[in-house]
Amino acid sequence: MNAIISAPELASDLAGPNPPVVLDVRWQLGGPSLRSEYEKAHIPGAVFVDLDSELAGPAGVGGRHPLPDPEVFGAAMRAAGVSADRDVVVYDGGLGWGAARAWWLLGYTGHPSVRVLDGGFTAWSGPVSSELPAPAAGSFVPVPGARPLLDADGAAALARTGLLLDARAGERYRGEVEPIDPVGGHIPGAVSAPTTQNVTDDGRFLPAAELADRFKSLGAAGTSEVGVYCGSGVSGAHEVLALAVAGIPAALYAGSWSEWSNDGSRPVAVGPDPQ
Repeated sequence: MNAIISAPELASDLAGPNPPVVLDVRWQLGGPSLRSEYEKAHIPGAVFVDLDSELAGPAGVGGRHPLPDPEVFGAAMRAAGVSADRDVVVYDGGLGWGAARAWWLLGYTGHPSVRVLDGGFTAWSGPVSSELPAPAAGSFVPVPGARPLLDADGAAALARTGLLLDARAGERYRGEVEPIDPVGGHIPGAVSAPTTQNVTDDGRFLPAAELADRFKSLGAAGTSEVGVYCGSGVSGAHEVLALAVAGIPAALYAGSWSEWSNDGSRPVAVGPDPQ
């Protein structure tokens, strides 16, 4: 199944006999919850999911957005109506990061059919609603491990043996600025690949062939393993999604730079070169 869905395709599916569960994952880095925006207007039937409390665990040694406790995540998904035998579509405000985090987590915990609305809520031209839905409880039970996951040691090794992509902005990779974490720079051997370059100005993904060319130019050969990290495992999920659109499987280092940079024993590289 394609990892993304267009707004017209979603409208058609919602009007069909087996409509998908729709999750609204609007979110902003370091800002307050966007639930109020959801309550003003959302795709009819969509259920709001809070990234910080339901798609991530408490910040700590594992980073700013460590993976959530499976029980907490599972309860949130069931409350939203998610079951393993029903398609799920996730969207956010258009940047794609929040939706990609939900897509990655549901896939990682075993859901077989999850897609991201390409372009997010801003791409939706159908009817909207302010009515808060009360979905019937779903039955989804998370079983982690269905997608590849890296820890810090695994990321360090992959940077030497395969391809480790850094999805953050180039200036953070180079260590020129670091607005959030204690140290600037990147994991030695990682290649700069800002996730913003995977989409057009309106937030939609580039065509699959263009994404494939981009990642191949960065070193994603057919035989090499690929991994991704970012600041805290959110925009990195968006890059994993872009790689999936391009037909390239990739692992996520969920702890990402927020975990790596808080461990003083980990080496840090600066400048434009991987090493």
